[in-house]
Amino acid sequence: MHQSFSVDVKSICMSIVLVILGLLLLVVGGEFLVRSSVALSFKFNISKLVIGMTVVSFATSAPELFVSLNAALTGSPAIAINNVIGSNIANIGLVLGITALIGSFGVDKQFYKFNWPVMMLFSIALYYFLSNDNQLTAIEGGILFISLLVFLFLLIKRSRNGNNVENVDGSLAIVSNFKIVVWLIIGTVALYFGSEWLVDGAKELARSVGITDGVIGVTMIAIGTSIPELSASVIAALKQEKAISLGNLIGSNIFNIGSVLGITSMIKTIPITEPQILTRDIFWMLAFSAVLILLILLPKKLQISRYKGFLLLVAYSIFIFSVFTS
Repeated sequence: MHQSFSVDVKSICMSIVLVILGLLLLVVGGEFLVRSSVALSFKFNISKLVIGMTVVSFATSAPELFVSLNAALTGSPAIAINNVIGSNIANIGLVLGITALIGSFGVDKQFYKFNWPVMMLFSIALYYFLSNDNQLTAIEGGILFISLLVFLFLLIKRSRNGNNVENVDGSLAIVSNFKIVVWLIIGTVALYFGSEWLVDGAKELARSVGITDGVIGVTMIAIGTSIPELSASVIAALKQEKAISLGNLIGSNIFNIGSVLGITSMIKTIPITEPQILTRDIFWMLAFSAVLILLILLPKKLQISRYKGFLLLVAYSIFIFSVFTS
C-alpha cells in the first residue's frame, strides 16, 4: 500500500513537471513563431495592417493548434476540443476579468457591431456541428476555416476604412534571413515538444488523480494556453494603454474555433468521447460569450469596470468549481 502511494505521488510529480515544461516551451515557441512570421511577412512587403490581423493572429493560435492536433492524433479528442472550449472561457472569465480588475477601460463600438456577433456565430456553429452527430468532421472543419478567412477579409476591409493599423513591431522589418530561419526552427521545435510534453503530462496527471481528459483539457491546459493573452493584456493594463483590445481576446476566441478546431478536424475527425463536453462545458462557453454583450452595454455603456471584472472572475471560479465537483 505504502509503495503504491509513493509511486502515485512520484507519477503525479513527474506529470506536473512535464505539464509545466510543456507550457513553458509553448510560450517560448509561440513567441519565436510570432517574431519569425512577422519578420518574414515584412520580407514579402505585406502591410502592417494585414500582418497584425492575419499573420500575428495565426501565429498566436499556434500553441493551441499544436496541442489540439497532438491530442487528436494521439487518441485524446476530449483534450483537443476542451483545450479550445476552455481557452475561450478563460479568455473572457480569467483574462478579461483580471485585466478589468487592474483598471477599467473603454470598448470600441466595432466590438458589438462586428466582433461579438461573429464570435457568437462561430460558437453556435461549433455547438451545432458537435451536437449534430457527436463529432467534428473534415467538412465541418473546412466550413469553420473558410468562415474564418471570410471574417479576416471583412476585418481588414473594415479596418482600412477606419484607418486602424494594428500595433506591429516595425523593428522586425530589418531582421536577417538567417535569424528568421533560426527563429522559425526554434519556434516550431519548441511548439512540437511543448505540445507533446503538455498532452502526455496532462493525460498521465488525469489518470493519476482520477479525473477525465476533458476536465484537464478545459482547466489546466486551457489556462496554460491562455497565458500569452493574459500576460499581454495585464502588461497593457499596467501601462494604462487605452488599446487593451477586447477585440484581441474576441479575435483569439474566433481563431481558436476557426483555425485550431477547423484545421485539426480537417486532418482528423474529432469525436465527442466525454458527454459533459456537450452537456456542460460548451454551454459555459456560450454563456460567457453571450453575457459579455450585457456587460458591455449595461449599466455603463462601452465600459468594462473593475466591478464587471470581479463578476467575470467569480463566474470563472464557479465554472472551475463545477468542473471538478461534478
